[in-house]
Amino acid sequence: MPDGVLVTLIKAFILVNGLMGFFAFMTVFERKLIGRMQTRHGPNRVGPLGLLQPIADLGKLIRKQHMIPEGAHRRLYLTAPFISMFAALSSFALMPFGGQARIPGTHEHIYLSIADSNVGLLYVAAIGSMGFYGMLIGGWASGSKYALLGGLRAVAQLVSYEVAFTLAIIGVVIQSGTLSLQGIVNAQHDYPYVVPQILGFVIFYISALAECNRPPFDLAEADGEIVAGFHTEYGGMRFAMFANAEFVEAIVLAALGATLFLGGWRGPLPFEPFTSIPGPLWMIGSTFALLFTFIWVRATVPRLRYDRLMKLGWKVLLPLATLNLLATAAWVALT
Repeated sequence: MPDGVLVTLIKAFILVNGLMGFFAFMTVFERKLIGRMQTRHGPNRVGPLGLLQPIADLGKLIRKQHMIPEGAHRRLYLTAPFISMFAALSSFALMPFGGQARIPGTHEHIYLSIADSNVGLLYVAAIGSMGFYGMLIGGWASGSKYALLGGLRAVAQLVSYEVAFTLAIIGVVIQSGTLSLQGIVNAQHDYPYVVPQILGFVIFYISALAECNRPPFDLAEADGEIVAGFHTEYGGMRFAMFANAEFVEAIVLAALGATLFLGGWRGPLPFEPFTSIPGPLWMIGSTFALLFTFIWVRATVPRLRYDRLMKLGWKVLLPLATLNLLATAAWVALT
């Protein structure tokens, strides 16, 4: 904690609430954007321009009846949504939004990140993987064979794409020579890694869609089926927590992609006049741009069949990720 315990707690409070506010805005933006792409209206009745729709949705979910299915494991059933939510929010802790910033009216400086670790990328990957347990435990503890099968299917999908996802990230680690997210951003002072790691970025992007269950890989929820996958037996705020965790995970992966491949807070254009743009604006803008493409893909690409989903992960992305890793290692060793 380079800024001390108190300042770090304040930054954590601001980060969590800002992330939840950004999540609420993105739900409205996604529905409006998809409505525009499909030539229909999005939310437009609650508040000006429909901007209060997330609050209306929250009120509806809070008022829904809370039930625990007969035969469910009560303690694990109630814990599973919190595991997914904790994993999603904690993964954002080490995202750097800049270097140091001076506090107005003083000579003191604070770091524009909660903390920086020399194994920060490993932390993000490890904490993000905990979301698997929320899905699996939620499916098993519900006491329903449909929810259990949905949980197993969700975990199988996430584990399959985690391999290619990790190999794509390792290419960036080899090129930068560090696991620190701040160090990776600083290593992109001449050019963003999306240029030499274009194949790794494509693999990362596709795997990220599958990791956060975004269309066309949203087979964990099984929207086209009668049941809803691992959270079939959840309703009200418990269901909302699973949905919230998935969308926050999408924000985390978009921010991670911006950090690893788009220069992070330095931006993808490291020359004047773009270097004068504040780092937090670059970070938020790059994250928003990737989330925009997530929504664009949802509105245009049809859902994959499950066997083709697995084929894409194991027979296409994994060999390409391995090839990219070997090529990066050879290039770094020879230069």
